[in-house]
Parts: sequence; structure tokens; C-alpha cells
Amino acid sequence: MSVIDWSRFTVRISIKETSAEQIYHAWATRAGMEYWFLRFAEYSTSDGVVRSNTELAQPGDNYVWRWHGYSDDVTETGEILDCNGTDFFKFRFGNAGNCSVRIYPEQDEMMVELLQDNIPLDEKSKQQYHVGCHGGWTFYLANMKSMFEGGIDLRNKNEHIRHVINS
Repeated sequence: MSVIDWSRFTVRISIKETSAEQIYHAWATRAGMEYWFLRFAEYSTSDGVVRSNTELAQPGDNYVWRWHGYSDDVTETGEILDCNGTDFFKFRFGNAGNCSVRIYPEQDEMMVELLQDNIPLDEKSKQQYHVGCHGGWTFYLANMKSMFEGGIDLRNKNEHIRHVINS
């Protein structure tokens, strides 16, 4: 019997006919994040200068994120902890821990691997962050694949439609 490590999980997905650079930009730029993940993404320098739509986020930058299907009351803020401009992007994900994204080739496809760790171990965090975020990242990485491979956006963009798997 295996024991669940509630402090971390990993999800990964392959994406065909794209480059590490394209995937990295999908994480590290406002335009990229809004393409497959968020309805609003903003990166700003540590002294508050907002980065342009296509400017790469840097370590120490802060972010503001808002999702489709939710009002502006649902906002996530955090910090970019580390990134290398090519294939690694790490951010503090609010109270849910840290997320590290690695991008690498496997079997002629690009792999996107997300590790969420440092998840708090109280019962609420196990449900909200381990279980909830695992499901959320599974959907959003599937949407990333869908957008890159076929241009079909699976996100619910209607904030009045609630309790669906695509928001």
C-alpha cells in the first residue's frame, strides 16, 4: 500500500508540433498565459513596473491572475521564484505552495511537467490544494495541449455558469 505525499504532486502532458520556446512563452508572458490559461495575467517587476504582453517574466517579478468563469473577486497573486528563459519556470502559487514547470523533449514531442510542492498539510489544504489544484492543473494542461495542437479553447468563459470542470 502506497502512502500519499500530500505535500506535492506532479502532472505532465505531451504537446506535438511545438517548441520549448513557444511553451515557455505560454508560461512566462501575459499574452501566453491568456492564450491557454487565464482571462487576465499581469507580470510586474519588483518595483511595480508592469511588463508588456510579450515581455518575459523574470525572477522576483510579481503576478496578478484572474480566471475565466470567475469574477474579479477571484484573483491570485504571487511571485516568480526562478526561471531561465528557455525551459524552467517556478512560481509561488499563493497559499497552495510552489509550482515548477519543466519543458523537455520526449519521443519527438514536447513534455510539460508541473510539480506543485510545499503544499500545507492541514486537512483543508489537502482537499483544496492537493486534490483541487491537481484537478485544475490536469484540465488547464489539457487545454494548453488543445490550444497548441488544434486551437480549440475548452475553458468556460461565462462566470454565470458555475461548478463545471472547465473553470
